[in-house]
Parts: sequence; C-alpha cells; structure tokens
Amino acid sequence: MLETVTPMKTAEATEAALESARKNETEKRGRKASKEVRQLQLIEATIDSLAKRGYSETTMADVADGAGLSRGIVNFHFESKEKLLVATLAYMADEYAAHWRAALTKAGDNPARQLRALVAADFDRSICNKRKLAAWCAFWGEAKSRPTYQALCGARDAAYQKIFIDLCATLKESGGYAYEPQVMALALSAMLEGLWLRLMMGTEDVTRETALQAANEFLSAAFPKHYPWASGPKKA
Repeated sequence: MLETVTPMKTAEATEAALESARKNETEKRGRKASKEVRQLQLIEATIDSLAKRGYSETTMADVADGAGLSRGIVNFHFESKEKLLVATLAYMADEYAAHWRAALTKAGDNPARQLRALVAADFDRSICNKRKLAAWCAFWGEAKSRPTYQALCGARDAAYQKIFIDLCATLKESGGYAYEPQVMALALSAMLEGLWLRLMMGTEDVTRETALQAANEFLSAAFPKHYPWASGPKKA
C-alpha cells in the first residue's frame, strides 16, 4: 500500500533538509575560521622568531614550537619557509596600511591635521614596538635580493608616499613654502624610517614618545605656518 504524502510530512522533510544545510554551512564556516586562526597563530609566531633570531636563523620548527603547534601543521598551511615568510610580510604590510588609512580618515579633511595624524600613527604602540620593528628590519635586510618582497610592498609604499606628496603639495600652496613636494615627502619618509631604526636599535635612549616629539619638531621646522608649535597640545 502506497504511503500518502501529506503537506505536514512535506514540510517536515523540507525543514530537515534546511536544517542539514544550515549545519553543513556552520561546520564549513567553523573549518574556515579554524584555518584562519591557525594561520594567524603561525604568522604571529613567525614575527616572534624574526624578532628573536633574525631572518636566516628562523626555521619552520621554531615557528611551530612558538605557536605551540605541530610541525606538520606549519607544513600543511604554508608548505615552505618562503611561503610562510611571504604571508607574514603581507600580513604586516596590510596591518600597517589599514592603520595609517584609519588615522588619515579619522583626521578629517584638514591637510595639516592629516599629515600630523600620519606621523603620529607611525609611533602607535600597536605598530611601533620592538617586536614588529625587528621583524620589519629582518625583511628590509632581505628585500634587495628578493624581488617578491619588493613587489609585495611596492604598491603599498607607492600609495603611502603619494599621500605624503599630495599633502606636502597642498601645504606648500597654502603656506607659500619654497620646497619641492616630492623632495619634502621623501625627507619626511626618511626621517620616520630613521626613527624606527633608532627605536629598533635602542640607541641614544630613544623612546616612542621622544621619537614622536622629534617627528613633530620636524613638522614644525618644515611647515612653520601650519605647525607653529612642536609638540604642544594644540591642533592644526
């Protein structure tokens, strides 16, 4: 005898199918989240190892031990040391770009305030700490011989530098300064990179606070009509 299919049974079957689909989707998202968490753990452990051991002495085993994971997990996610290092550099570059873009947005439309916000962002603890500075220096030391690193950061660096050039051009026009915007932007970038290097080296008892003060002194000297104070409480 054939079973009669009632609307209730049809609804129950549909609900069961939907519930199964939701469960599968939840499990899939969970696996994806777990993968991202593992990769982030390994990247953070790589930053630690670069800061502690340097570039050449960092190994996959060091990273696995630092993350508290098996060495097989490192190989599963990144396959090789080079791929792990490229992923780490990309992560740090993306973090840095997101940080300065957020600072720029928060500063509003005032060019002088924007430039000062970009300078201050370079010395925020989340970006500017000995651990990350040491990792950056490790990558800088390898960049010349590794085109992949240059290509990875090149576009980001160009976008960042263009912001500096545009702001310097705007301040020149409004302040009547005599400098060339591109040259001034280069000097500003070099000054910031030099302060990062001094912080990483721990020379001359430099701190994030004194480095930021020095950067603000540079702004005051270069753009006196926009920053008549060096590091006082006023806003541009």
